[in-house]
Amino acid sequence: MGNALKTALLLGLLTGFMILVGDWLGGQRGMILALGLAAVMNFVSYFFSDKIALMTYRAQPVTREQLPRVYEVVERITQRQGLPMPKIYVIPTESPNAFATGRNPSHASVAVTQGILNLLDDEELEGVLAHELGHVRNRDILISSIAATLAGAITILARMAYWGALFGGMGGRDREDRGGGGLGALFMLILAPIAAMLIQLAVSRSREYAADATGAHFTGNPYALARALQKLDAYSKRVPMVASPSSAHLFIVQPLLGMNFASLFSTHPPIRKRIERLTGRPPEFLEQ
Repeated sequence: MGNALKTALLLGLLTGFMILVGDWLGGQRGMILALGLAAVMNFVSYFFSDKIALMTYRAQPVTREQLPRVYEVVERITQRQGLPMPKIYVIPTESPNAFATGRNPSHASVAVTQGILNLLDDEELEGVLAHELGHVRNRDILISSIAATLAGAITILARMAYWGALFGGMGGRDREDRGGGGLGALFMLILAPIAAMLIQLAVSRSREYAADATGAHFTGNPYALARALQKLDAYSKRVPMVASPSSAHLFIVQPLLGMNFASLFSTHPPIRKRIERLTGRPPEFLEQ
């Protein structure tokens, strides 16, 4: 299935979910309002989801003079692969991580944390940046960014349903006739983040393997990326990053999440399996 079709399917599924929530909240009037909200969210998601993701993590743009180490690597890979140069951002946190976002290769951004710059050597950093450029080359970044924005919107709608039921919001009589009430609202509050995360799982797990393979092809050095993944997995647990469950799938390794329903689901394949696919050997081999 092509990425354009996947994007349309994702938008359609989440729009349908929003309309169902609108119907539950306020019948036909709620459906109309939800459809309007869905149209706005789809527009915002397509054109501004990358900016929302960068703002969420306080990412700051940097110039070549400020971060020549990253610019040199990214320019070398993009010129070799015929990709446009993305914008480069730094996230002010010591937790090591990185992500790419944007609606297409011509409107792409790559963000790295200060922690990853301090942790990795040049070869390992090149492996990580090649992985992120792999997402750009594979045109994964639009789907990832839209999933983050709309999953957050679904969670907000679920909370609206919950508080609407508690305080007798619109359509209360119809809700009670359909057996909703506070119990139904609580169910929606639980179901919505799970539904959003399941959609994220469908579009993100296999793409991490593909980006790993593409990144290793870009550099010709799968072991550098494997070592980087091993370090990131260990150090991100020691210095956890505060991340929203709706956007955790953007990162190269999954940030630690709080105790909530979304944290029951992993948006990334196990690091061990990623290393084995990259090198054909277990992670212990890297330590020898």
